[in-house]
Amino acid sequence: MGKGTRVQSTSPPDGGWGWMIVAGCFLVTICTRAVTRCISIFFVEFQTYFTQDYAQTAWIHSIVDCVTMLCAPLGSVVSNHLSCQVGIMLGGLLASTGLILGSFATSLKHLYLTLGVLTGLGFALCYSPAIAMVGKYFSRRKALAYGIAMSGSGIGTFILAPVVQLLIEQFSWRGALLILGGFVLNLCVCGALMRPITLKEDQTTPEQNHISRTEKQDFKRVSPCSTLTKKWVHTCLCCSLQQEYSFLLMSDFVVLAISVLFMAYGCSPLFVYLVPYALSVGVSHQQAAFLMSILGVIDIIGNITFGWLTDRRCLKNYRYVCYLFAVGLDGLCYLCLPMLRSLPLLVPFSCTFGYFDGAYVTLIPVVTAEIVGTTSLSSALGVVYFLHAVPYLVSPPIAGRLVDMTGSYTAAFLLCGFSMILSSVLLGFARLVKKMRKTQLWFLAKESDPKLQLWTNGSVAYSVARELDHKDEQSVALTVPRYSPTRPVA
Repeated sequence: MGKGTRVQSTSPPDGGWGWMIVAGCFLVTICTRAVTRCISIFFVEFQTYFTQDYAQTAWIHSIVDCVTMLCAPLGSVVSNHLSCQVGIMLGGLLASTGLILGSFATSLKHLYLTLGVLTGLGFALCYSPAIAMVGKYFSRRKALAYGIAMSGSGIGTFILAPVVQLLIEQFSWRGALLILGGFVLNLCVCGALMRPITLKEDQTTPEQNHISRTEKQDFKRVSPCSTLTKKWVHTCLCCSLQQEYSFLLMSDFVVLAISVLFMAYGCSPLFVYLVPYALSVGVSHQQAAFLMSILGVIDIIGNITFGWLTDRRCLKNYRYVCYLFAVGLDGLCYLCLPMLRSLPLLVPFSCTFGYFDGAYVTLIPVVTAEIVGTTSLSSALGVVYFLHAVPYLVSPPIAGRLVDMTGSYTAAFLLCGFSMILSSVLLGFARLVKKMRKTQLWFLAKESDPKLQLWTNGSVAYSVARELDHKDEQSVALTVPRYSPTRPVA
């Protein structure tokens, strides 16, 4: 299975077995992100059983989220060097083991290690490789495919939230964790669906094949000498890693990475504290779990409808702007939350926040693919989700500390809201600066050489785009009319 049956394709098939990949990724998001969200339903149970404060109990959710994102590059490495199938199956076994061992915990520290570290590591091996596989099978309908695949998080939350609450009432939190451990083993089935595919851009050129054969011959000659062998292996490894992670030097990716830090800080605490906050304002346990279900089902609608809309011709070139819009509106929802202190007011909040949460989650891999390309998508997604790790680790405990200090959720929610708004503003400002710089270089090029006013094969657009970034060539070329035989040329 490490080698697998690899499908040869010159371009993404945009269908066929790709829909099975979408189905597999859909199940992966149910077993990883939905289960992680449902850990917040255990919050009050853990707090009561172990008699700990908000901050100490919040570390459980923080650790599982942090380890999932922190080890996302590890998932990409396993997927790239072994196979996506092996990585997801191994991750399913680890995650299930963590949940089952967590059901026998006798202290919060035991839950930190089992439910937090072990389960988070298993989720990390599954999440980013499954998402990257969807990007390899789809191009024209990529946003729609991602919308369907990522909707598993919302559907899973909608179904699992009341089920987990029922399991806790019937079998206690220990029995509920044990059953979830068995459920998460379905990740092994998801891994079996991930058939590898080789695209045209992934295939090596004849020159690269010649270099590869030469290197192998050199290796055979120097293998008796351990020093030369080690140097050769070290050089090859460094070159491979440098090529695989060359996108880290792209300015667009650096800006995206910084904004992700603020976005991740803001989005995580709600899934930890929505149920406790609802309980604090007089909502019953079943109604609080119902709020999580609403959040999940509206999340589905946001995943699919936003993915479908941004695949339309009128919005396809504005996916970046749509992403900013969705993140910013989630931040505004946070700012309104402290004023909502009853179930009839919390239901519209769950609907609004859930919709735009599903919207921007769908667009994260799409926006990343537009910046780095399909070849580096798996590694880039690993880095993007890795950057979620530290905010996911610190934001719920910080929010819990603010609740303990102030006796209110207001400060915690306001801090999260402003963090998400800052993420949106940062990306918007960076895009505006880049557009202004592009326009400035274009006019400077025209002024420096009057001949540049001749419209010849878009070569002017290429020379300007090369000064900015090789991926901007097409966007600049769209603004430059190509030569037409009917156009008079001076």
